[in-house]
Amino acid sequence: MKITRQKHAKKHLGFFRNNFGVREPYQILLDGTFCQAALRGRIQLREQLPRYLMGETQLCTTRCVLKELETLGKDLYGAKLIAQKCQVRNCPHFKNPVSGSECLLSMVEEGNPHHYFVATQDQNLSMKVKKKPGVPLMFIIQNTIVLDKPSPKTIAFVKAVESGQLVSVHEKQSIKQLKEEKGLVKNPEQRRKKKHKKVSGPNPLSCLKKKKRAQDTKSSASEKKRKRKRIRNRSTSKVLSEKKNAE
Repeated sequence: MKITRQKHAKKHLGFFRNNFGVREPYQILLDGTFCQAALRGRIQLREQLPRYLMGETQLCTTRCVLKELETLGKDLYGAKLIAQKCQVRNCPHFKNPVSGSECLLSMVEEGNPHHYFVATQDQNLSMKVKKKPGVPLMFIIQNTIVLDKPSPKTIAFVKAVESGQLVSVHEKQSIKQLKEEKGLVKNPEQRRKKKHKKVSGPNPLSCLKKKKRAQDTKSSASEKKRKRKRIRNRSTSKVLSEKKNAE
């Protein structure tokens, strides 16, 4: 039974890997219902999930899920302890928390670009997740972890991509990366770099102005000397005229 479960999981993982770019480490978003089911079934998630998926995993949750578990009180205290040990992913509800199911649903919007798995026991949330293509769904049944098969919506999306009617998010990312490598599109990191101003030399016009000032000072000094000479010449001529008159 365990071998067949792992075969199915391997098959489903191969489907999501080839069509949606899902890769290790697998990021699994847990809600409170999944943590509570793991607690009741005495399932060691950190040990059993990597074995079942045959790869490295990261257990994740959101602040909204933790907030919801806190408000539910002592009955879900054990589930809250499990969720608190998970990595907390940033959600868009920092100021105004929402329910855990609504928060997890928002984390897989726009084609699930971060390749999250959603692990839940909430039937309503599971139905909504199945309507979004490319989102692997996990749940616990009879104290065993199960990776659900791709939903009809996901299969229909893959067929549309194969027929050329749609382009998957994974293909868009790979096309963008190829364009950046070929230099057809500028890397956003290069755009952020500020242009440093080149250190320029002294302005030649300012140098000319300084020379003019120096010339002005020289000319003024020469004019003063000429005035002094004129005054001296006038004084000598005056003395000579007085001598002549005395004689």
